[in-house]
Amino acid sequence: MNDPGNQPDDILEHAISQAIQGNTAGFETIVLRLERPLRSWLATVCPPGIDPDDIAQQSFVLAYTQLSKYQAGTNFKAWLFTIAKFQLKTEITRQRRVADYHSRYAPDLLRRELERQSELPAGNIPERLSNLQHCLSKLEGHLQRFVVWRYEEQIPLETMSSRSGRSVAAVKKQLWKIRRVLHECMQRQSAIGGSVK
Repeated sequence: MNDPGNQPDDILEHAISQAIQGNTAGFETIVLRLERPLRSWLATVCPPGIDPDDIAQQSFVLAYTQLSKYQAGTNFKAWLFTIAKFQLKTEITRQRRVADYHSRYAPDLLRRELERQSELPAGNIPERLSNLQHCLSKLEGHLQRFVVWRYEEQIPLETMSSRSGRSVAAVKKQLWKIRRVLHECMQRQSAIGGSVK
């Protein structure tokens, strides 16, 4: 018995033809027909830490920009899945590089920061805490929520991800941005003369 997914699909073939001619509605039809099977396949092959939805979206965008390279009459679904496979490989390679970088340099950076912090005079601690409190109050409400979740409630990133409707990677990036904003704010407060009353 033949797999119905491999049968000719006249609607899809027409949409591909339209998309190649520059009709964006044709590409919308392609996405509607192939989005579910592509996401389902990616969900089975993506390793932990890689969002299948992100890879699917990147694949559709790349397919759209590369439509001129598609050979009409060949298997479009196979072509799209090949693009997705390479997008996934690229993301895996990128994450390995990041992990390798962190494994090599993060311990040294952490050691240096701890040494720097330990050299600060004890008198600076109340001032720094006051500045931190001031800077936290300046964060927008949804950003304060991330701080509370992570540093007060100490909930896992996966729980933060489900609560916020974002991927774990997006939550990590948001926390990194918040820490950077707080650090810059505290440096400004320190530069303008100490703690804010």
